[in-house]
Amino acid sequence: MDHISLCPLIVLLLCAVILALRKIFKTVIQDHEKSAADIPPGSHGFPVIGETLQFMLSVNSGKGFYEFVRSRRIRYGSCFRTSLFGEAHVFLSTTESARAVLNNESGMFTKRYIKSIAALVGDRSLLCASQHHHKILRSHFINLFSKKSTALMVRNFDELVVDALSGWEHRGTVVLLTDLLQITFKAMCKMLISLENEEELDSLQRDVGFVCEAMLAFPLNLPWTRFHKGIMARGRVMEVLEKTIRERRNETSSHNNNNHHEDFLQQLLAVDSDGSASSSDHSTKLTDAEIKDNILTMIIAGQDTTASALTWMVKYLGENQKVLNFLIEEQTRIAKQASDKPFLELDDLTEMTYASKMVKESLRMASVVPWFPRVVLQDCEMEGYKINKGCNINIDARSIHLDPNVYSEPHKFNPSRRKQKQIVSYHLVWEEEHVLDLIWPKP
Repeated sequence: MDHISLCPLIVLLLCAVILALRKIFKTVIQDHEKSAADIPPGSHGFPVIGETLQFMLSVNSGKGFYEFVRSRRIRYGSCFRTSLFGEAHVFLSTTESARAVLNNESGMFTKRYIKSIAALVGDRSLLCASQHHHKILRSHFINLFSKKSTALMVRNFDELVVDALSGWEHRGTVVLLTDLLQITFKAMCKMLISLENEEELDSLQRDVGFVCEAMLAFPLNLPWTRFHKGIMARGRVMEVLEKTIRERRNETSSHNNNNHHEDFLQQLLAVDSDGSASSSDHSTKLTDAEIKDNILTMIIAGQDTTASALTWMVKYLGENQKVLNFLIEEQTRIAKQASDKPFLELDDLTEMTYASKMVKESLRMASVVPWFPRVVLQDCEMEGYKINKGCNINIDARSIHLDPNVYSEPHKFNPSRRKQKQIVSYHLVWEEEHVLDLIWPKP
């Protein structure tokens, strides 16, 4: 067979190959387009590091880290994807998604914080616990929000505020956030470990400050980095807590009642030592590592967010004279009723109906916790997009709080937008399980 006779066969084979390749390419392109349509819009940024650099630039900018989220929500909508610290993240900002994820009736979500936070608070912290471990820890920590503990906390906090205010009149300028951080830190340390020594408080607060500053730092553990300083500071905090626990146990073993402590640490050690328990979860003894990690977690949660929220409240009140007048009127009336008491008590809080609305409105506008992180345990669909197992999802609370479809005139500070509710009992103000849910939601 000569070459000429082979030409038609070669042409036929080439045509068949071209048609086959065309069909394959068309199928691949269609599958890619379909896949792209199924995933949330956004960008994964550079290989490996994703958009971590852009996030860190926002953290260190004057606008703060939430600017990273806000700018992408404007660009992509209420559901978008990104990549941070080597992991995929999806941000959601609708009330429907928030209910589905935070209520977690499907059991498809659990908590997960970015690597730097987990390394700093400890892997035994409530913030990093598995679902089963989280349940055990909550059963021990619920006593922190009992009526007795809360009543003592109210009195101690009021005493600290009165003491701080008495010194303000002699100062030319007051940096509110700085003073509030000191007040809230002292309150948490007194409530948790009965620490009141000024020198020890200053040293511990400095180290906790380093830990907080490192939480959104790039998790690079080298001597000159902010993350490394935070890790070193965490080690010093752990040493202080270890020493405190050891001293308490020595006092208990020697039956030394000269130092009577009414704090959270003593409650934990008392339960562990006498074996008293009302449930199988509560009967599980906590290790010292669990106690230390979670005391650090509670100090951070109680100090930083509370001080920030109070600072925003003062700002909003200063900008809204009418609201301030209503609040002064209510507080003056309560002060007259409690004139025979040196400090506020828990029952006095039940009379503060307008103050309660003001606090809730301040928290809505300030959103001191701007988003709530979770991780997907199995493939699911949110807002019409497929989200794969293992992906981090974040409920964008600040966006929801300022959504005009949820709140009319969302940028207006208006405590009266809250429905009128007469607070008639302690349980409506401080229901133990619900208060704990606000700080450490169930996974």
